[in-house]
Amino acid sequence: MTQTQPSQETTAPQENSPPQPSPESTAPAAPGPSMGRLVGVDLARALAVFGMYVVHIGPPLSATSGVASWIRYISDGHSSVLFATLAGFSLMLLAGRREPKAGLAGRQAKARIAIRAVVLLALGTVMAMEYGGVIILGFYGVYFLLALPLIRLRAKTLAIIAAAFALVTPQLAFALNALLTPSVQQSINTYDPLRHLSEVGVLDLLLTGFYPALTWMSFVIAGMALGRLDLSSGTVQKRLAALGAALTATAYGMSLLLAGPGALRSMAEGGSSSGGSGSMPPGSGSVPLDGGSFPDMPASSLLAAGPHSGTTFDIIGSVGVAILVIVGATVLTDRLPRLRRLAKPVIAVGTMSLTAYVGHFLAQSALSVSAGTGTQLSWVPLIMFVLGAIVFATIWSRFFRRGPLEYLLSTATKPAKYVR
Repeated sequence: MTQTQPSQETTAPQENSPPQPSPESTAPAAPGPSMGRLVGVDLARALAVFGMYVVHIGPPLSATSGVASWIRYISDGHSSVLFATLAGFSLMLLAGRREPKAGLAGRQAKARIAIRAVVLLALGTVMAMEYGGVIILGFYGVYFLLALPLIRLRAKTLAIIAAAFALVTPQLAFALNALLTPSVQQSINTYDPLRHLSEVGVLDLLLTGFYPALTWMSFVIAGMALGRLDLSSGTVQKRLAALGAALTATAYGMSLLLAGPGALRSMAEGGSSSGGSGSMPPGSGSVPLDGGSFPDMPASSLLAAGPHSGTTFDIIGSVGVAILVIVGATVLTDRLPRLRRLAKPVIAVGTMSLTAYVGHFLAQSALSVSAGTGTQLSWVPLIMFVLGAIVFATIWSRFFRRGPLEYLLSTATKPAKYVR
């Protein structure tokens, strides 16, 4: 489960999450700092797509060792967080990057975002009917709607709000989950039309699902703050790199200090988890804040920081990792033109992350490839999916600006031009 690019709109996936729509095209061809900035974002989306493939198609963490274990572990949780962060960045591309659109342009931008949110919610619900609660598209729709009141805020204000959410919402989610007995959940779900259609209802979207808006909005708002910054500026890049490193080291270091060696264990397999590919490992000390309700979990679980634990430490550390990936991809594509040219096929995947996300589920069904079941021990299917995505994106991008689903999503938002 457990996540996608340069065309004018791209949707981002997550490791188990799908791609997000990215509004403004960032074709990998043109050089220059401005273009390098956007191409770097597309490269980050491509990395998130491949991280998602690792989680969905690659061997389970328990079946890996050495470097393979690190790749699998880093993909758990972090790919979906990177997608959610890039989703926030994409909102700023729609609403005005450095300066928010105002007046008629601003109203039409909000309408485009709202239409996009509804489309993603509908598509996510349809896919969840077949693939279950690991589909993140419906959650993206909710994120976009909740972010609408914030799209005109400055980077500093957005960063403060993201920090406040990271500090408060995990504890709030823990308390609310403790109150949600099975009978209460059943009563709510009985009157929820979305829940009757699929496994993902309103309660899941907001609190108890794999990527609940209550805690995951921290990632989206952090991405919105990044979208307000000039990522082509060397000073901004250095400050963000320092911030990302500080957040990562502080969050994971404090969690290890307070919760012990098991603090960073992944919840993606072994117990019930937000990752959707298994359940919480025994003794992991993780709390499934973003993957279900477990009222008997001790409050000490809030000190964990493993992927998908949904704690304050997990959120802060994951945001730090996302910042480092985005800044790193930006610097590489901006300052190394040769690397940018060599990476063009990979960047092409980032320009159509929504297509890559939905397509990999359809391909898995067509080819009967197991996903997230813990039975796939070979890396060959994963490699074939990655190569397939690269080949398809490379060929498609030679003839079209947007991926097929990105084009349809863009077309669906055209009625926004009639807003006055």
